[in-house]
Amino acid sequence: MYLTKKEESMLNQEYGVAISKCMKLLVRLGDIYGADRMVKVSCSQASGVSYKSIGDPGIEFLKGFVEEGAKVVIPTFLNPAGMDLDNWKVFHISEKFANKQKEIIDSFRKMGVIITCSCTPYLFGNLPRFMEHLAWSESSAVAFANSVIGARTNREGGPSALASAITGRTPNYGLHLKENRKPNFLVNINTKIKTNSDFGALGYFIGKTVKNKIPYFSGIKQCSTDNLKSLGAAMAASGAVALFHVKNKTPEFMLHKKDIHDLEIIEFSENDLKKSYEELSDCSDPDLIVVGCPHASISEIQTLNKKLKNKKLKKKFWICTSKSIKAWADRMEYTKNIQKAGAEILCDTCMVVSPLEEFDFKCIGTNSGKAAKYIPGFCKKKVFFGNIDSLIKKGLKK
Repeated sequence: MYLTKKEESMLNQEYGVAISKCMKLLVRLGDIYGADRMVKVSCSQASGVSYKSIGDPGIEFLKGFVEEGAKVVIPTFLNPAGMDLDNWKVFHISEKFANKQKEIIDSFRKMGVIITCSCTPYLFGNLPRFMEHLAWSESSAVAFANSVIGARTNREGGPSALASAITGRTPNYGLHLKENRKPNFLVNINTKIKTNSDFGALGYFIGKTVKNKIPYFSGIKQCSTDNLKSLGAAMAASGAVALFHVKNKTPEFMLHKKDIHDLEIIEFSENDLKKSYEELSDCSDPDLIVVGCPHASISEIQTLNKKLKNKKLKKKFWICTSKSIKAWADRMEYTKNIQKAGAEILCDTCMVVSPLEEFDFKCIGTNSGKAAKYIPGFCKKKVFFGNIDSLIKKGLKK
């Protein structure tokens, strides 16, 4: 693997112990996957933030890096934490969990990581350019960056994304290479896909079918940015899809128009859509409803503001988003109206990485294919999966 003189110096501790450790990790990674060289990355997105996910060993790892003088050299945004950093008491997070979570956040802050605590950095200030090299780690953000933007990133682990943030480099392999971005399956959509939950159900079905391969979708007539966000997130959860193409919708579909003729074909029917909804639900009466996985956009919050007008929820209803998006919702008085209906907006966290298993809720209602896939295993709860209208209807009942 070729290294520049500067990269060799970084490897040989001429830039300090922390940078050397990071370069060693990246070189090993590059050797494993046959990278020819390093590429410079413009930004990073670090995961491994929730205390629920990394525990005490993660805290010690991060503190050790800080003590060795680790500092990020490119804009680095942070994935969701295990709680709303400002309002954790309101949501009954234990003081022990909160103190541990604060230690993690403090370590990232000392390294210069921007404390965004969101899985949707592209919605509020970290928007890469087409063909730009990144080192992102959150699965739904990776799928969005590669597919909807056309940037270049592998699905990094927490340590490798942080190593890239500290060195400004990543090994040149996988989805950084043009030849590895060709589709492997052609997916023909033979039913109407409208809502975010429909796109989540589609993503769940295709992700478990193609695993870590690249699907090319044909037959999606209409889709919003939020729809594509939901699609990619669900495929990344049920499989390990990090890139997809949608005919006439995503930026690289024309580059692979000739590549689809000999691909294995997957047909997605109305029956497949119905079956996916059924597989993602194992209860019908949620006692907590949570949306915003990935984090809700301002458009999604605006929609909820309209749909909750003049309604009074009987069940707990949480909307997960970033601090930045909530600031916009506050200014537009969406937050006030949503709270008046009985719902709450949480920042910095989501239902998957929060300690939801410690709460008494038995069934979680969600419109997220990703959350519906993860909640039973990560949070030990049953799930009702449905569109936003069905969730509001469930929320109005005692």
